[in-house]
Amino acid sequence: QVQLVESGGGLVQAGGSLRLSCTFSGRTFNDYGMGWFRQAPGAEREFVAGISRSGGSTYYADSVKGRFTISRDNAKNAVYLQMNSLKPEDTAVYYCAGQRGYAVYTVAGLYRDWGQGTQVTVSS
Repeated sequence: QVQLVESGGGLVQAGGSLRLSCTFSGRTFNDYGMGWFRQAPGAEREFVAGISRSGGSTYYADSVKGRFTISRDNAKNAVYLQMNSLKPEDTAVYYCAGQRGYAVYTVAGLYRDWGQGTQVTVSS
């Protein structure tokens, strides 16, 4: 059974940076495409970024392109989200998700495995 644990969230001022980490256990990490999603209060969970099994392909929501970078370290069974130039509208709970296979999905319902989430709050 896959376990995903996020860390690195917190409170930051607008314009600041945070780096989220997600550790993976229970299966072979490099069999999984990984994604980051976020959910603000009263809103649906939305795609932020995704990365392929090898790390060779990455995908981003338009709202974070040029500010966020997703990466993975298959030797450490971890995926990261570097968030720069943060804005108050980035405030949300951020979730790590994994789905076995070659595809990288942008739809939350296509991911089977989820972490518990980490809160990111950006003050203005």
